[in-house]
Amino acid sequence: MFVTNILNKIPVERVLFPPRDTTKALEGFAATMAAPVAQNKAPMEQKPTSTTTAQKPEPTPRQGTVATACVPCAVGHFSTSSGVLNEAMRFKEEGITSNEILDRIAKALEEQNTLERVDLTPEMIQSSPPWERELAEEALLESRSLRHRLENLSSIEQLGQTAADSATTYKKLFREWFKQRFAHLGPEKAQKIADNVGKLSPEEKERVLKQGEEVLVKGLERE
Repeated sequence: MFVTNILNKIPVERVLFPPRDTTKALEGFAATMAAPVAQNKAPMEQKPTSTTTAQKPEPTPRQGTVATACVPCAVGHFSTSSGVLNEAMRFKEEGITSNEILDRIAKALEEQNTLERVDLTPEMIQSSPPWERELAEEALLESRSLRHRLENLSSIEQLGQTAADSATTYKKLFREWFKQRFAHLGPEKAQKIADNVGKLSPEEKERVLKQGEEVLVKGLERE
């Protein structure tokens, strides 16, 4: 009777469908929440692949050598200066301040500056053969004289005289250089040059006088 009363008080659903035991489920859920969440690790930094290029060793700089004084180059500068100054006289009717005249005076100054500061520096003169040094010093003095005259020109008359003197200086220097060079070549070499010079026509000889640097180019020394 007692048991029957108890059964009557319990709902039929509880008898047929007993309640689930949620204790284990809660413990599992708590365990899941307590477990540390695995953090995503940053990918390992990849070092860039370095491609090593073989570097060529730098070339060893050459030891500086002192060039010898260029006397024929100096003669060539006088040739150019003489030519442009004579050409400037064609414009004498325009006066000393004519651009045509001034441009040619400037060109002559440029030639003489190059002679003094490039071709006939003291160091280069000292490194020249003994027979060339005296001629180099003479060319240097003549160049300074011409340069100072050009810098102080004030009349057409002065320009004409300077042009004439520069032509005289050019011919004088060229003749001295050629004769001394000829004398220091030795008998065999000198004879070959003499033979070739003797074969030049009068026109060619005149051209050689006007263009001293072409002596070497046109075959006066053919070996």
